[in-house]
Amino acid sequence: MIKDNLSNLLQSIPDSATLVAVSKTKPVASLLEAYEAGQRDFGENKVQEMADKATVLPQNIRWHMIGHLQRNKVKYIAPFVSLIHSVDSVRLLNEIDKQGQKNNRVINCLLQVRIAQEETKFGLTFDSCDEILNQNNYTHVRIRGLMGMASFTNNQAQIDSEFKSLAQYYKQHQEHHEWDTLSMGMSGDYPLALSCGSTMIRVGSRIFGARN
Repeated sequence: MIKDNLSNLLQSIPDSATLVAVSKTKPVASLLEAYEAGQRDFGENKVQEMADKATVLPQNIRWHMIGHLQRNKVKYIAPFVSLIHSVDSVRLLNEIDKQGQKNNRVINCLLQVRIAQEETKFGLTFDSCDEILNQNNYTHVRIRGLMGMASFTNNQAQIDSEFKSLAQYYKQHQEHHEWDTLSMGMSGDYPLALSCGSTMIRVGSRIFGARN
C-alpha cells in the first residue's frame, strides 16, 4: 500500500519538487517500507522520536525536523539532521549554530514564517525574517529558504493568498541569499502549494494512511 501511495503521489508532482514523507507516529516498519520503495526524505515533529528512529534505520535517510523545536533539544538532532524547517526565533538559530559548531558541521535550516491566520501556529513575521537575514553571520548554519503552513480552512482563496505571500517574499530574497528551498504544502493543500511555487511538500496521510 505504501509503495503504491508513494508511486501515485510522485506521479502527481513535478520532478523539481522534493517530497518529504511525514512519518511522525508511524512505526519503523512503515518507514522501511517507504525506504525500500525509494523514499529517502522523512519528516518528524518530535526530537526524541526522530533520534530513536535514526539509530535503527538506514544511515542515508535525510531527516527533516518539521515540528516546533525547543532550544534545549537541538543537541539531540544536531549530529545528523538534514534540514530543520521550523526555525522561528533568533535564539533558536543561535543554538543551532552553537550545536553545529560542536558537531563540526553546517546545519541546513529554513525560516518558518507565520502566514496562517491562526493564533496556534508558530513562525516569524516577514519583518523578523528581514532582521535575521540582515545580521546573518552564522558559521555553522545555512539558511536554505523558507517554510510556511497555510490556515486550516476550506477557503481555497485564503490558502492561495497565504502561499502566494510567502512565495513572493521567497522570490524577492532567493537570489541574494542563494536560497533553493520553499517548503509549503501538506496532504490537503500540496497541489495548490506547488502551483504557487513550492519546491518541497510535506505529506503524511496520503503515504502512510490516516494517523491513529
